[in-house]
Amino acid sequence: MNILDRIIETTRERISKDKKAISLNQIREIAESKKDSSFLFQKAISKKGLNFICEVKKASPSKGMIVDEFSPKDIALEYQNIGVDAISCLTEPHYFMGKDEYLREIKECVNIPILRKDFIIDEYMIYQAKALKANAILLIAAILDKNKLKDYLSIANSLGLCVLVETHNEAEIANALFANANIIGVNNRDLKTFKVDIQTSLRLKKILPNDIIFVSESGITTRKDILELEKINTNAVLIGEWLMTQSDRQKALQILKGIL
Repeated sequence: MNILDRIIETTRERISKDKKAISLNQIREIAESKKDSSFLFQKAISKKGLNFICEVKKASPSKGMIVDEFSPKDIALEYQNIGVDAISCLTEPHYFMGKDEYLREIKECVNIPILRKDFIIDEYMIYQAKALKANAILLIAAILDKNKLKDYLSIANSLGLCVLVETHNEAEIANALFANANIIGVNNRDLKTFKVDIQTSLRLKKILPNDIIFVSESGITTRKDILELEKINTNAVLIGEWLMTQSDRQKALQILKGIL
């Protein structure tokens, strides 16, 4: 069993427990009471130029513990202060040491959009994300067939949630387009092997329609990477582990942007 399969298995167990605490009907009712039509995440990452989604991330299966002193609220405030366009918050607890509570804390202290990054395998998690006041969710094409992807996109959009559909290859992009995704990300990290190659974004962007908002995810660490992605009209980059490990995150971001 590879890492992705193990994550899905533990996620299934986690959501089963969550449903016992709060039923599907209850979480749906909470989510629908918070529905809106602002779609702030989409607006934030589709502005002219390259936009930055920066991640609040404590650990990962490939790196283990990323930071010893972890305050999601402080990190999120720092991101907002240094001018990032949106925040990605990990809520998967077993492999990434995330918590729903982290998203709640961040939402209370920043006014930029927040993406709930988790392994959504059940519609319950979509309503859960809205109840947590997330502005967007991640749907991973590698773990959802095209019909479920389409259904989940429809549920999310009906609540006012933006959806970043993550892909890794041509077949997954085809499924994302079938599902009517308007924000498509390419993860440069293979979720089964965790090998990173930024060429994945450069290759797959070529087959996307021009009206799709394109996000390159993972492995972006240098100004050279940014310049290559700008050449192909990337709308946004999602940066996690690398920025989390920088002692001076403002300087690191300025170097990526070419300010320093």
